[in-house]
Amino acid sequence: MRKDATVTASDIARLARVSRGAVSNWRRRHPDFPQPIGGTPTSPVFSLAEVETWLRRQGKLAEVPSEERAWQLLCTVGDEREIGAVLRQVGDWQRAGTPITGLSDRAAAKRLGVDQRSVPLLRAVDELSGEWDTAPAFEFLVERYLEVRLPRLTLTSPELAALIAGLVDQDARSVLDPACGTGELLSALSAAREGEPRRLYGQERDEVLAPLAENRLALRGIPAEIRGGDSLRHDAFVGLTVDAVVCDPPFNERYWGYEDLAADPRWEYGLPPRMEPEMAWIQHALAHLVPGGLAVLLVPPAVAGRRSGRRMRTQLLRRGALQAVVALPAGPHLWLLRKPAGDRPTGLLVMDGADDAEIFRTWRDFQAGRDVDRPGTSRVVPIIDLLDEEADLTPARHLAAFEGDRTAERFVQTLDRLRALLDRMSGLVPELEPVRPDRETAVTSVAELARIGALTVHRAPARGDAGKAGTERPLLTAEDVLQYREPSGRALIGAEDDWIVTRTGDIAVAVASRRFAARVVQRDGLVLGPHLSLVRVDPQALDPYFLAGVLRSTANVRSSSLSSTGTRVDVHRARVPRLPMDEQRRFGEAFRRMEQFASAARESLALSELMDRLLADGVAEGDLGAVGD
Repeated sequence: MRKDATVTASDIARLARVSRGAVSNWRRRHPDFPQPIGGTPTSPVFSLAEVETWLRRQGKLAEVPSEERAWQLLCTVGDEREIGAVLRQVGDWQRAGTPITGLSDRAAAKRLGVDQRSVPLLRAVDELSGEWDTAPAFEFLVERYLEVRLPRLTLTSPELAALIAGLVDQDARSVLDPACGTGELLSALSAAREGEPRRLYGQERDEVLAPLAENRLALRGIPAEIRGGDSLRHDAFVGLTVDAVVCDPPFNERYWGYEDLAADPRWEYGLPPRMEPEMAWIQHALAHLVPGGLAVLLVPPAVAGRRSGRRMRTQLLRRGALQAVVALPAGPHLWLLRKPAGDRPTGLLVMDGADDAEIFRTWRDFQAGRDVDRPGTSRVVPIIDLLDEEADLTPARHLAAFEGDRTAERFVQTLDRLRALLDRMSGLVPELEPVRPDRETAVTSVAELARIGALTVHRAPARGDAGKAGTERPLLTAEDVLQYREPSGRALIGAEDDWIVTRTGDIAVAVASRRFAARVVQRDGLVLGPHLSLVRVDPQALDPYFLAGVLRSTANVRSSSLSSTGTRVDVHRARVPRLPMDEQRRFGEAFRRMEQFASAARESLALSELMDRLLADGVAEGDLGAVGD
């Protein structure tokens, strides 16, 4: 471990809880600001000790946050691989729960079997764990590490993991992810099942990510068996069959093992083409399923129509293995396959342009044999219609013709809606102007505001059940807050229950899957759902829209979101500018209008995408004519 810790400009901004631009201003305006000791002209690094001294001298840093102290000590380890290896040791140590409090560095090193120079890092992590609990502390370090490696990694997003988990059969007792990365999919699968825990298995070829995934899951209280190695070349679970396989495999890999695996028994549907590694992953998933088991895989859209994969697509259709192809808004497709058992399906479900809720609903209806034909969004295509020379399974191809002569009418209706929305948006943009670069605003914290009685912070009960007797009320969920939508749940409130009921002007705060929202509640009588916090302000001291907007700032999102699992948020750490009430109200109105603008912008984007597709379909089918025709 190197002796001197270093920091980047972004790290300094985190230490002082300011923007990166503020750090740049300090470097220009203050001749005594520490000089870089390394890096490049565009990405300089500074001595952590010198930066801390300067920040304290300027009154910009009372104490280095525990999380930053732990991260900076970890950064002194070496390069990315060395940091990853030490992170594994930190996770192993936290899982073991071996105490080091009260021991000298030498004694602690001897007890743990580590280099004595690593002990300060472990003490910093121990301190952080005392503040945040063990799992969030480890999560913080892993997420910061992944930020460093992210340009060279492709990880499953929490949103996609939640979608895939929601499609898996609820009664699936065992799940395998053969390319598990940091364990995001397996974690989502654990949370999606009620009752008996699932048996989770994962394999990851990255020698750093595999142990990190195992430790992340273990510290979240999720037992899982994670093994290292390339699943295609060196399957670590030969002979294992499970109820479900989920996978976000590496895309477009040329050297996946074609030459070495030509006679592999997993290729039941034919040898995957050399340039189609996704077909190898699909067959690998099917090989690990029990009869009737479900596989959900993310694949590039080209897999649905590449000529090289036509024969395999045909075989998957003929034998009833492939059941649905879903085109996601971001581009990739989800393929849903079942290990053949009994009757074969007569049609393939295709979907395009659906949101998560519609995907869930349509998949459930399809499995139950209900009608799922919805113009422009979903359709069951007869298998016989797909077995042509191309066997192209691209959903848009099979949905366009199905829309029929409604295209022109929908185009005009959508255009009218978009025009009205754009007119409304033009009056919503708040008018603000830059302030002097040398202006510094006094700040306080939510904890201090709570201490003086300007606000109170409440946390929803941890339980997720809604009770069995009492008055029924709408339940505000974390997802409702994150999506800025009306309450979607219901709760039965009895006289003795400890549910929190909202008042108009309360601020609901949610964090889930690295997403954060602070939203002003517009009505009385909503029940606060699990994983939510509520801030109730004194309207004579604080404007709720101003406070909600400030809570959403980048620095406060980091300080308040203690865990990427979506189960913990602590707004007490958030920083708030000290402003007079009239200025708070002006900013509050700006935040309110910006929320309305953002909501309208999201709606306009959805309408624009729909119009683009309707325009293409209408012109191709001859249903639309240019002006003047």
